[in-house]
Amino acid sequence: MRGKLVMGNWKMNGSLAANRRLLLELLPPLASLRHVDVAVCPPFPYLAQVGGLLEGSSVALGAQNLHTVETGAFTGEVGGGMLKELGCRFVLVGHSERRSLFGESDELVAEKFAAALAAGLVPVLCVGETLAQRRDGSTETVIAEQLQAVIRRVGGQALLSGVIAYEPVWAIGTGESASPEQAQAVHQHIRAQLGEFDRALAAGMPILYGGSVKADNAAALFEQPDIDGGLIGGASLEAASFLAICQAAQR
Repeated sequence: MRGKLVMGNWKMNGSLAANRRLLLELLPPLASLRHVDVAVCPPFPYLAQVGGLLEGSSVALGAQNLHTVETGAFTGEVGGGMLKELGCRFVLVGHSERRSLFGESDELVAEKFAAALAAGLVPVLCVGETLAQRRDGSTETVIAEQLQAVIRRVGGQALLSGVIAYEPVWAIGTGESASPEQAQAVHQHIRAQLGEFDRALAAGMPILYGGSVKADNAAALFEQPDIDGGLIGGASLEAASFLAICQAAQR
C-alpha cells in the first residue's frame, strides 16, 4: 500500500526566528507519526538553517524551484546540485504560481523535472487547471498536456520516479477547496494515465492534493482512494494546523 506524504510549501514566508519557533513546535509531535512522510519547502535563503533544524528528525527538506542547468552565468538561479548538497530530498517543479506569475511553460517545467532527476532529487510535479478551464470542461485535457510534456522529455518510466501534486489553480490561496469527490476524480484520471506506462509503478506513486487544504477538510480529502497526502501552503506556516493535517493523513 502507498504511504501518505504531506509537504509544507512555505512560499515566500519565514524568518530565522519564525522558522525556528515553527519547527521546534512541530518536530516533537511529528516524531510520533506512523505511515506518514513529512517534508517542508522553505525559501532558498533558509534552506541551510531549516536543514540544520531538521537534522536527526524524520522530516525531509525540499526546495521550491530550481534552474534547468547545474551551473553557469544565470544570476539569481539555483542549480539542483546545490540543493542536493544542502540536504534537499524534494524539489517542486511547475507550481501554479511559477506557471502563472513567471510564465513557465509546460516545456520549461519538463526541463526542470529532468534537471531534478539528474541532480538526484525527487521532483514534485505540480499540475492543475484554472477556473475557466474547469468550467469549460477541459480539466482532464489540460492536465494530460502538462503530464505529456514531461513524458516527452524524460519518458513515462522516469516520470514515475517523481511525485505528482494536483493543484486546482482556482483553489490555491482562495480558501476554496475542491470537494473530496472532485479531487478524487482528477487523481483517478492522473493515475490511469500513468498506468499506461507501468501499472505497478502507477499504483504505488504518490499523488498529492494541493489547494486550500486545512485541518477541517484534510481527513475527508485523504480518505479518497487515489489521494496520497497534500501539498500544503498557508496552513503549513501554523504549527497546530500543519500538525493536524499530518495527523489526519495517518488515519
